[in-house]
Amino acid sequence: MIYPSIDKLLTKIDSKYKLVYIVSRRSRQMYETSFYQMKEKDYCSSKNIGRALEEVSNNLIHVK
Repeated sequence: MIYPSIDKLLTKIDSKYKLVYIVSRRSRQMYETSFYQMKEKDYCSSKNIGRALEEVSNNLIHVK
């Protein structure tokens, strides 16, 4: 099973396309700056895409 689930993420962000855009931008930002909003041991995923999804799930990324 994928964590976090797509159903939970779509309650935070209303569109799948917007979700993909936000997560890809955040993932690239993590890659370029090595800045993470949570401690690295608190992430379930080891890859930046999964970590960005976890940040969205934990309300650490806000969309205007």
